[in-house]
Amino acid sequence: MVDKVWLDKKAIEAITLPDEGKRITVWDTEIPGFGVRVTSTGAKSFILSYWSSRSKKRFKIGDYPTWSASAARAEAIKLRKDIDRGEDPMAERQDERQAPTFKDLADEYLRDHAPKKRTGEHDRQTLDRHILRRFGGQKVADITHRQVEIYHRDRSQDAPTQANREIALLSKMFALAIKWGYRPDNPAKGIERNPENKRERYLSTEEISHLLDAMNKHTVAASRHCANLIRFLLLTGARRGETMSATWDQVDLETGVWIKPSSHTKQKKTHRVPLSAPALALLVDMKAKADAEAKKANEEPSKFLFPGRGKDHITSPKKYWEMIRERATVSLWASKPETTAGKLVAELTIDDLPEHRKVVAWAQIKGVELPAGITDVNVHDLRHSYASILASSGLSLPIIGQLLGHTQTQTTARYAHLFDDPLREATNRVGSLLDGLASGRSAEVTQLKGGRNG
Repeated sequence: MVDKVWLDKKAIEAITLPDEGKRITVWDTEIPGFGVRVTSTGAKSFILSYWSSRSKKRFKIGDYPTWSASAARAEAIKLRKDIDRGEDPMAERQDERQAPTFKDLADEYLRDHAPKKRTGEHDRQTLDRHILRRFGGQKVADITHRQVEIYHRDRSQDAPTQANREIALLSKMFALAIKWGYRPDNPAKGIERNPENKRERYLSTEEISHLLDAMNKHTVAASRHCANLIRFLLLTGARRGETMSATWDQVDLETGVWIKPSSHTKQKKTHRVPLSAPALALLVDMKAKADAEAKKANEEPSKFLFPGRGKDHITSPKKYWEMIRERATVSLWASKPETTAGKLVAELTIDDLPEHRKVVAWAQIKGVELPAGITDVNVHDLRHSYASILASSGLSLPIIGQLLGHTQTQTTARYAHLFDDPLREATNRVGSLLDGLASGRSAEVTQLKGGRNG
């Protein structure tokens, strides 16, 4: 067999297969080092043999017939020019194979950066549930702006606000990828975000009453820590993440103060929170029960205020919260028997209030639309409700901001409109007094001591 031939389709098809278990290489007569390697099974692949760094290397261009003879020849010519300029295609391919995938970037981010963030655990969940499913196997350097844009579009169909959060996470990760030398640019930068309307859902005192009543009536031992968590959030207005991860060494039961470490707060500063008497009483009761249970089981009590499974804290009260708000909603409907919802509940009530799902099903049968009740309230709205009670009670925005742990006044300013009621009440007092004077009715006027008659 000749060892050199003009490599075209006809020549390649005419190559005699080697003996079993062996392989041969037929070289091209024109391009130095360009050849086709043939195995005894009939597999053929184009290669380029060259010298680099005083060692001989063989670079695989591609398999035949996936690569045609003409395409492989053109690639060999291009590679030869690169080699003449001092480049090493084999080393470049090795670098490409070893280039980090997005999964590698995510692992590095979660190991080195996420622990510094208050939302680190949430970032981990977001990556696992959504982002890694789309980009996990891709090379970091290969992900394009268009791909990220399409991902945001797809996620926006179901969760527009969450889609924005995920783009922010991606942008931060790609910024770190630039810093770590994985790529030169940020493909998540410049993605147009979905418009967001700040939620202004506050629980009324009536709704809070039904919510607390639902928790008091649902006394299953397994739900106790979740119930205590909801009560504590209502009493403090704290962020859910800070509260769930709170430990007993952060709380001074003697002075009634909760000192949140900077690593747990959004503003990255230590936040000292005075506790109300009911909040402190709740913690004292929780601590006593936790110590008693640990002593009975002959083990150390959990370091967390709201322990979850094993040695960790509660990670999400979602299931408990959904159950309680549905119970509270039915109770709220039942308290208004003159309404359509109240009448439906009455029709289904025997010894106790019916389940929420049964009322909903009955309403569908009757073609009746039910109000949301409390089912549209999420756990974070408890924080808004706490702030609304403070504002409606006349406390100043700076005081409210300090209690909520805000560092910027504009963050607290979203509650400014809630001052309307106390301000209206105050100005009505002046209006009533002046109205009384104008109509000749007697009015009580307080004389200011030390003043001068004008």
